[in-house]
Amino acid sequence: MKTFSLKPADVEKKWVIIDAEGLVVGRLASVVAMRLRGKHKASYTPHVDCGDNVIVINADKVVLTGRKRNQKVYYHHTGHPGGIKARTAKSILEGRFPERVVEKAVERMLPRGPLFRKILGNLRVYPGSEHPHEAQQPEALDVASLNAKNRRL
Repeated sequence: MKTFSLKPADVEKKWVIIDAEGLVVGRLASVVAMRLRGKHKASYTPHVDCGDNVIVINADKVVLTGRKRNQKVYYHHTGHPGGIKARTAKSILEGRFPERVVEKAVERMLPRGPLFRKILGNLRVYPGSEHPHEAQQPEALDVASLNAKNRRL
């Protein structure tokens, strides 16, 4: 029996919408990363973008467990000597772009390379409940019901 290898032309992509309100960031990110990669499908092929398009809404209402909201630090470098900058998760969630916490969590769970950039393009994260993808008729995925630990009140 030969090993089945999916061709890029044979990929069937679906649109999935996830409501992130009250969900734990890391657990949400692992489900989203698996969906983006396509590992939930029987026809998964490592070198082909065979995952779904994922829409995450209410990203500003995600939950960080423990004291991570105040203690987790996101670093970036300006490119100049001594130009390392740090922001806490609390300042990002209360700031102008709160969806970046979810984007970074998902981004860091995907393997690097040319396919990484293509897969990450299939992720759309919105801070509120509004999104412009109604025409794609996304099906809802209830991440909270997958495991009791996925949701915090």
